[in-house]
Amino acid sequence: MKIERTKNAGRNIVFGVMLKAYQIVIPFVMRTVMIYLMGVQYLGLNSLFTSILQVLNLAELGVGSAMVYSMYKPIAIDDETRICALMKLYRTYYRVIGLVIAIIGAFLTPFIPKLIKSDVPPDINIYILYILNLAVTVLSYWLFAYKNCLLDAHQRTDVTSKVTLVTNTVQYALQILVLVLFKNYYAYVIVALFTQAMTNIVIAMVVTKMFPDYRPNGKLESSEIKTINRRIRDLFTAKLGGTITNSADTIVISAFLGLTTLAVYQNYYFIMNAVCGFITVLFSSITAGIGNSLVTETIEKNYKDFKVFSFIVCYILCICCCCFIGLYQPFIRLWVGNKYILDYRFVILFCVLFYCLELAMLWASIKDAAGLWHSDRFRPLVGASVNLILNIVLVQYCGLYGIILSTVLSYIFISMPWLIHNLFSLVYKKPLYSYILDISKYVLITLITSLIVYFVCLNINIGGILELILKLVVCLLVPFFVQNLVLRKKDEYIQAKGILFRMLKKR
Repeated sequence: MKIERTKNAGRNIVFGVMLKAYQIVIPFVMRTVMIYLMGVQYLGLNSLFTSILQVLNLAELGVGSAMVYSMYKPIAIDDETRICALMKLYRTYYRVIGLVIAIIGAFLTPFIPKLIKSDVPPDINIYILYILNLAVTVLSYWLFAYKNCLLDAHQRTDVTSKVTLVTNTVQYALQILVLVLFKNYYAYVIVALFTQAMTNIVIAMVVTKMFPDYRPNGKLESSEIKTINRRIRDLFTAKLGGTITNSADTIVISAFLGLTTLAVYQNYYFIMNAVCGFITVLFSSITAGIGNSLVTETIEKNYKDFKVFSFIVCYILCICCCCFIGLYQPFIRLWVGNKYILDYRFVILFCVLFYCLELAMLWASIKDAAGLWHSDRFRPLVGASVNLILNIVLVQYCGLYGIILSTVLSYIFISMPWLIHNLFSLVYKKPLYSYILDISKYVLITLITSLIVYFVCLNINIGGILELILKLVVCLLVPFFVQNLVLRKKDEYIQAKGILFRMLKKR
């Protein structure tokens, strides 16, 4: 089957961005309602349980990524029998995974209170709340989750975005109603349980209609199953490392600093993560296309595409960092008040963390598309272990600042150099110097542009929403003009413009 990579990527990005915008604005409203009606401790609880369940999701082992990768070639050559057999194997794995998560999650129940230092709301039973959140996770695996692999492998994540947009509307409406009328956090979680089931069922129905010939039946050869299992084993370390990195900060803050501090941190992280979500849409939209390209195109063509992707991402990151520098503090002040504002050094550190996260995400997307899990299997684990150790040490000396700093250090000195080395030695087979020089230029441009934005915004002190709007204009225009002026003659700039125009034309 011929996959129209540019058209599908454009469609995925459009609907993915629409969904992300929706999933940011409405949860932001709910977060605000919860702060003012119920208190920040509930936000801390929500973040803590999310992190705990991310750890439990280690049972997934990266099965989804391995199965989607295994479908790239069968889809390219229209091997329907093999695709159906892969679906059957995927379904079996996910049923087992759901059961494993349920058993391990139940076993961990007595230990949950030990992860909270203080500030537990008096009307909350931690055990009941944890079991409800656990049920949401288990259900996500048991109800037709395996059918998502067809959409991912065919580069049709826009379908998932459309369905999720509808089901999330129901969820958010009911959850806001519950918070406003009843102020009942248990009911808030129960609504999520039912809408998760609805989302899975609707997506399964849509997939069945789109791909009626694909049914979970047949059997793969034992050699292929062994190959897939080896990929899953290799992915486990990546899954473990990513989970430790993403969850350790939240759990350590809760255990050492309490739920209130965790909630204040999460307000800042929520904003950064929201922006990350938009960029993740770009990565998820192109990963299947990259996988298809790696199978069908030359190394030179793939390397040129990689340089263009890197340019596009760094261009976007520059604008985002400028917005963080100029808007973080005034936005937090307008949103929740001066009481929940962190020192400005946290803003700078969040910018550095954001840049590292997104660059690493770009490189990891190429790695996943190329299936480089075996050669990359130790990197995530080593990086995450260093991050966890630094978290526990630095939190006792630097408090919250040490938590964020530990993540930045683990990325800069371990994860990122290791990851980019693997890509160039195994995928592109080229020296790193030229590419690193380009990335260094992009970083320098971001630094200079952010400084300009900082000093300009420093002189805008009229207060209120008007100040925020004026600073937003500065944060968008300055990086746009600086980057266009400095980078307009680069080949990657010209090619990126061409890709954008083709996407718009095919809309």
